Amino acid sequence: MSFIEIQLRSPLATLRLGRKLGALLLAGDFVALTGGLGAGKTQLVRGVAEGAGAEAATSPTFALVHVYRGGRVLLQHLDLYRLAGPDELFALGFDDLLAEPAATLCEWSERAQSALPADRLEIALAIAGPRARKMQLSATGPRSNELLESLGVANQKG
Repeated sequence: MSFIEIQLRSPLATLRLGRKLGALLLAGDFVALTGGLGAGKTQLVRGVAEGAGAEAATSPTFALVHVYRGGRVLLQHLDLYRLAGPDELFALGFDDLLAEPAATLCEWSERAQSALPADRLEIALAIAGPRARKMQLSATGPRSNELLESLGVANQKG
């Protein structure tokens, strides 16, 4: 498993990294996002949508799933924050969503841990200051490792 830790000094830096990721995503890719409220998950997804050339991303907390079209890859944006348990994941049609020809970005992915694809890019965000964020990226399989390497970011501390 590959692992990188970086420091993002501003919301713009988070957006820029998202744009880079969005330009790389292909149908079938899965990005598992974790981090507390305000950690920058939705900001990163906004950048991914821009980088993929899709319509503008919004927070799907109340809809659970948003689909962004118009880009070079269909994006599915899931937010599992309000998920009460595995039964709701099943009711959401999680398996059906994973079968769609789309790249999937999943906020609060830890709420579906056992149901997540084996090969996924995991991104954990944490608040590191008023505008700064710490990001840990890890790859769990060959495709996610390719994404991680293609992002061209190196371990950065401080």
